[in-house]
Amino acid sequence: MSPEQIRSAEKALAVGTWTITLGAVLYSVLTVTPLMSHHTPKDWGWTAPILPLVVDAAVVIVVRMDSTLARLDGDGGRWPVVLRWMTGAMTVLLNVGQSALDRDRVGVAVHAVAPLLLIVTAETSLAYRRAIAAALAARAARERDERAERERRQEERRQQEREDRLADFARAEQRDRERHEREQQTAREQREHEQRMAREARDEQARRDAADRDERQRRQDAERADRERREREVSERERREREREQAAEREIERLRQELLTAPATDEQLPEDQARMKIQDCVMAGIPQRRAADLTGWSGGWVAARYKELRGAGPERPALHAVPATTEETTAPRTEEQAS
Repeated sequence: MSPEQIRSAEKALAVGTWTITLGAVLYSVLTVTPLMSHHTPKDWGWTAPILPLVVDAAVVIVVRMDSTLARLDGDGGRWPVVLRWMTGAMTVLLNVGQSALDRDRVGVAVHAVAPLLLIVTAETSLAYRRAIAAALAARAARERDERAERERRQEERRQQEREDRLADFARAEQRDRERHEREQQTAREQREHEQRMAREARDEQARRDAADRDERQRRQDAERADRERREREVSERERREREREQAAEREIERLRQELLTAPATDEQLPEDQARMKIQDCVMAGIPQRRAADLTGWSGGWVAARYKELRGAGPERPALHAVPATTEETTAPRTEEQAS
């Protein structure tokens, strides 16, 4: 719970407690004053409000001091408890006194509400404040312990880092000594090695030159063979592509001749058959009016199918796109309405 929420809860508790306290004090003054007026000499009637004010002032002192002690986590001993309960009992007796004398049980119960509520509220607010103070103290203790633990861990890490740095420094010195010894040994071995390698360098160079010549020749032969293979593959692909194009052209031309020479139908073909026929006409470049004659469907419906197929693209490769002729675009409106 955040400090803001705790302060808000304490503020709500304080406002509620003082609201109940002030209301009970005012109600007590208004209730007890008539009782004191009846039991005070006539010439001293103006002193009637003094007693309830004194008792209620003691109640205010108790509530205020309990609030302060609870916030400071203090204990006033037994006398604050005696004062709290004594003022509470006096307030109850003074408030219900007139009703008790009149033997009015309902009045006793009604007039006991405010002082009893004040007593219980004072005890409850005190318990709440002590509980809040105890919770805050416990959290503060946990935070202190956590902070101390964090500081201890940080100090341990710093100590470990110092030890690690010292160990690294010692290892670095050891590595430097070993490296210096290895360098001296390596220098001696290097001189001996250079003398030995000088004798072998000429023979090795001659072997490398021969191997390089053989490798270059091998790569040249492999590149030439790969180039010839790719050229053959490209030539073969181009030949197969030409054959496919020629076969497609012959098929489209055959389909075109078949559609141009086919007799017109007097009845509408079923829609799926008509669609297949329209697809063949689009691929073969047949005019829309001829397609309408072959399917028996209206020119508007055929024009719509042509538009769909041209927008979606042909399913089989066509030799050329289907032209939009004047004959196709001037179909009678009556046929489009009939569709």
